[in-house]
Amino acid sequence: MNTPHVVVVMGVAGTGKTTIGPLLAARLGVPYAEGDDFHPQANIAKMSAGTPLTDEDRLPWLDAIGAWAHGRAGLGGVVSCSALKRSYRDRLRSAAPGVVFVHLTGDRALIEDRMSHRQGHFMPTALLDSQFATLQPLGADEAGVGVDVAGGPEEITERAVHALQDLPEPVQ
Repeated sequence: MNTPHVVVVMGVAGTGKTTIGPLLAARLGVPYAEGDDFHPQANIAKMSAGTPLTDEDRLPWLDAIGAWAHGRAGLGGVVSCSALKRSYRDRLRSAAPGVVFVHLTGDRALIEDRMSHRQGHFMPTALLDSQFATLQPLGADEAGVGVDVAGGPEEITERAVHALQDLPEPVQ
């Protein structure tokens, strides 16, 4: 990679987006943005109450992440965003055409276990089923890579770095 990609670290809740995102950004030498910080307060309140967000709820959030990614085009960056549906990823790509995705994947039991041990996060474990039901994995025509979340954070980050090296140069 000569020109840094703008990378969206995606996946269901509990896959480690907030852990892997900053590690990946540090390895790539680019800034990191926490996707949860782009949520309007109403979304956080809804999720904290155990209510899944609707597509309409997610639009301002996706647009804010897309604007950040657009501003990083040609400079590189890493942002976390569940990006569970193809339509969400299409919306991000419409704002930032060169964006690529690192889809953190893993065994449901492992992800649920990790979710149950994290502290201070607004997403309850009860919403994990809705996350998996909503998930549409990356299509063959989407720029991105799948990375298994088994193992420790450094190991997962290393797999992501190697997988990204095989992607073509970003579109400007």
